[in-house]
Amino acid sequence: MAVYTEVSDEDLVAFLAPYDLGRVLSLKGIAEGVENSNFLLKTEAGSFILTLYEKRVAEGDLPFFLGLMEHLSARGLSCPQPVTTCAGTALGVLAGRPAAIVTFLEGLSVRRPAQRHCAATGAALADFHVFGEGFALSRPNTLSLGGWSPLFEAARARADGVAPGLCAFIEAELAFLHANWPRDLPSGIIHADLFPDNVLFLGDDVSGLIDFYFACSDAYVYDIVICLNAWCFESDGSYNITKGRGLIDAYRARRPLSETEIAALPVLARGAALRFALTRLVDWLNVPPGALVRPKDPAEYVQKLRFHQRVESPGELGVSA
Repeated sequence: MAVYTEVSDEDLVAFLAPYDLGRVLSLKGIAEGVENSNFLLKTEAGSFILTLYEKRVAEGDLPFFLGLMEHLSARGLSCPQPVTTCAGTALGVLAGRPAAIVTFLEGLSVRRPAQRHCAATGAALADFHVFGEGFALSRPNTLSLGGWSPLFEAARARADGVAPGLCAFIEAELAFLHANWPRDLPSGIIHADLFPDNVLFLGDDVSGLIDFYFACSDAYVYDIVICLNAWCFESDGSYNITKGRGLIDAYRARRPLSETEIAALPVLARGAALRFALTRLVDWLNVPPGALVRPKDPAEYVQKLRFHQRVESPGELGVSA
């Protein structure tokens, strides 16, 4: 989450007029994240999240994201729900951007996940995958293998200014992944961005999953390695295999993994690391002037990618026999 576009009082009042939410009490920008403009909206009806969609979110994809939230909630997953106008519409336009309001979930994200948090997230991810079955819409993953070369081209000329040798490093990794990317894995709807700030906890229990705006159709195990990268590395860059084992075991208890899926984990982990290194690199080089946003350093995911390049078996990531 972030704020790229400011909202005037007059525009906000006009946008909210079709809703039955009462008087606005406050609107506060949320600085975390890097994709959309997000605000904590408080009205006489309660607390909500107001999102203005920017950057990589295509307006045509919004019915998929909003419909997925409704589908998952109906199946039993705790996640935000779109708020509709009195006429029943969930999408509008605010400050020149497509915009929507979703319900606010109670809970806190964890800054330093422990093994128990990783296990709870693995179980919640499995529920997401299982509950997503039967969703009528689909959306290709535009930030998977086919989208990485265009991202690299957008940053190639300035990559070595971020870190010497980065251009050649990424170029070689892209060649490896194109030659070795696993195909025909069990697939369905994945979250694709389940970082610690997108999982809310009340105590040690997951109270909800949020931020569905990278959700898409792809291999389930690709979602697992995104989580391993986001949850199981320590601040010094080392991989915590105990956390990895906890996440994977809890996932497998809800949704078993095939031998083919397990074998694919190391290569997919490399791809997931490269995906976030590339998007962070592009964002690092292209922060809009005056935006209330904190770009994330691509070096973190370059370091994780270097770790995965040395991994020779799924057991090194925490897969139990």
